[in-house]
Amino acid sequence: MGNPHILVVPYPAQGHIIPLVEISLCLAKLGFKITFVNTEYNHDQVKRNLQGDVGVQINLVSVSDGMEPGESRNQPGKASGAILQVMPGKIEELIERINGSESEKITCILADQSIGWALEIAEKKGIQRAAFCPAAAALLVLGFSIPKLINDGIIDNNGTPTKEQTIKLSPTMPAMNTKHFVWACLGNTSAQKHIFQLMVRNNQSMKLTDWQLCNSTYDLEPAAFTLAPHIVPIGPLHASNQLENLAGNFLPEDSTCLTWLDQQPPESVVYIAFGSTTVLDQTQFKQLAHGLELLNRPFLWVVRPNITEGTNLKEFQDRVRDRGQIVDWAPQKKVLAHPSIACFITHCGWNSTIEGVNNGVPLLCWPYFADQFINQSYICDIWSIGLGFNRDQSGIITSSEIKNKIEQLLGNKNYKERALDLKEKITNSIKEEGTSHKNFNNFIEWLRT
Repeated sequence: MGNPHILVVPYPAQGHIIPLVEISLCLAKLGFKITFVNTEYNHDQVKRNLQGDVGVQINLVSVSDGMEPGESRNQPGKASGAILQVMPGKIEELIERINGSESEKITCILADQSIGWALEIAEKKGIQRAAFCPAAAALLVLGFSIPKLINDGIIDNNGTPTKEQTIKLSPTMPAMNTKHFVWACLGNTSAQKHIFQLMVRNNQSMKLTDWQLCNSTYDLEPAAFTLAPHIVPIGPLHASNQLENLAGNFLPEDSTCLTWLDQQPPESVVYIAFGSTTVLDQTQFKQLAHGLELLNRPFLWVVRPNITEGTNLKEFQDRVRDRGQIVDWAPQKKVLAHPSIACFITHCGWNSTIEGVNNGVPLLCWPYFADQFINQSYICDIWSIGLGFNRDQSGIITSSEIKNKIEQLLGNKNYKERALDLKEKITNSIKEEGTSHKNFNNFIEWLRT
C-alpha cells in the first residue's frame, strides 16, 4: 500500500491558501503525498512567487473558478458565486481523473471549512474527509450560531441584522457588533447573500467531516472551544517553521527590509501591513502617511501596488528617508520575529494576528472586513495586547489619532508584557506535551489508519 494521498482544497484567497500550504508542508515532511488545488488564477500567482522546494514537496494543480482572466477576484459577491457554481464540478472531475489514473488514489480530502461542498463530494465518493479553519474558532462558532441568531430575531433569514447591536455568544466570548458579522460587512448585498448562503450550507456540510481542525489554541480562545468542543486546535502553524520562507504569497517578498531592520535599535520600529485585500482611499492613505511622519519614529510600511489609487509617494519618501522604509510586500514572519520591531499596525486578519501574537508583538487594530472585527475584539478586549483606532465623523482615522495611539501603546509596558506572556502560552501548545501538538499527532494517526 502506498502513502496516504491527501487532496487539499483551500478557499481561493491568499489568507486561506497560506495556512493550508503550511499544514500541507507539515504533512509532506511526514511522508504524505499532497495534491494542492488552486484556481488557475491563484495557481499562477503562487507558482510565480514560490521559494525553496515547496513545489517539489507538494504537487500544485489548478482548476477553473469560472471567471475570466481579466475579472476582479476582489469582488466577494461575484467570486463567491463562482466558487459555489463552478468549482465543485471541477474538483469532482479532478478527483475522478486522479483516481482513474495509475497514480495513488486520493485517500483523504482536507478542505477549507468555508467550502463545505468539497466535504460533500468526499462523502459521496467514500473518501475520508477533514475540514480546516484558517480563521479563529470564534468565526466557526458564529457560523454554527446562525439558526439561534435567526430564532432570537437578531438576523433575518437572509442574514441581515434586524438592528445594529452588540452581542456576545457567551459571557466570555468577544463582543460582536451585528453590522460587523462576517457576511454583513462586505459592502454589497450580493456578497452578503453568497457568503451567508455558503455559511448556512457549511453548517450542514461540516456534519459530514471526521475532523474540524483550527489554526488556533485553547489558550487563545477557551470560550469558543467550550461552546464547540468538537473543533480541534492544532495551531499556531506559523510557530513550527517560524523562519522558513512563506509559501502561498501572491506578491514577491522584498527581503531588503530585513537588512534595514538590522540597522534599527531594538523595539523601535513601527511595522504597518494590511494584508492582501485591504484598500484605502486617497484621503485615508494620506492621513496614515502624515501620521507616520508626525510620529518621528522608524517605520516599515508595506504598500501593495493596489492598496490605493493615484497617490504619489515620492515626496513623502524623500521627507522620511532617514527613518522610513516602504516595500511592496514583506517577509512578514521574519519581520515580526526581528528584535527591532516595537509594534504592528494590522488589518487583523487571523494569519497576521497569530504571527503577531506568536512573536509577542503589541498590535494596533485597523480591521477592514469579514472576521477582522472579531479578531480586533480578541486583541483589545480579551487578550489586552493592543488598541483600536477611532474614526472621525467622516469615517477617517486621522493622522493625530494614529500618532496618539502608537504613543499610547508604546508608552505602556503592560501591552508588551501581556503579549510576551501570551506568546509563551501559545508556543507551549506546539511543544511535545502541548495540546496542539497532541491534537495534530492524533490527526496524523487517523490519516494513517
